[in-house]
Amino acid sequence: MDFIDSSINEYAEAHSKPESELLARLNRETHTKVLAPRMLSGHLQGRILAMFAKMLQPKNILEIGTYTGYSAICLAEGLDSGGKIYTVDINEELEDIARRYFEEAGIAQQVDFRIGNALEIIPTLDVTFDLVFIDADKISYAQYFDMVIDKMAKNGIIIADNVLWSGKVAQEISKQDKDTLAIDNFNKKVHADDRVENVLFPVRDGLMILRKK
Repeated sequence: MDFIDSSINEYAEAHSKPESELLARLNRETHTKVLAPRMLSGHLQGRILAMFAKMLQPKNILEIGTYTGYSAICLAEGLDSGGKIYTVDINEELEDIARRYFEEAGIAQQVDFRIGNALEIIPTLDVTFDLVFIDADKISYAQYFDMVIDKMAKNGIIIADNVLWSGKVAQEISKQDKDTLAIDNFNKKVHADDRVENVLFPVRDGLMILRKK
């Protein structure tokens, strides 16, 4: 993920709203106690997610990939009064950390946290979403999009993380590199889909922003 110049990233973070004390603690705990802490959204991306949520003031948010709860807490900053976040993760080992921080953040009552396979859970959700954040297994990105697009409100926003995949999508892709192929196929798929308008942000590991027309 570290393919964007570190000094530019540091400058961007220095000139963005800082993390809250709670998010900073969650950031540190994730880096000290959890494997692959780079999966955390982190400061700059977290502020981007919070900004989109505050602009949209969504009633219903779907997050595919909870991890330790950092991104859900950021998204919750913009929730409409009485709004809800549905967040799904397959890794039950991180559930306790996420739930503890949801309680501390005061959003536990607004979070419907489900452990399991998102491909099985999403079809059971009879909800219209204003905002969806996809940050789970890359192989399934295209399937996640297909599952959520008809559940989106008009002008709803889908944000997909890791769409630059450390810059690999811009290089010659080996047929054996299944994750990069999946991300590249997802990018091409949504770019060609006339149900959405898209822009790819070269932030951190890449954010694909999609607006449902």
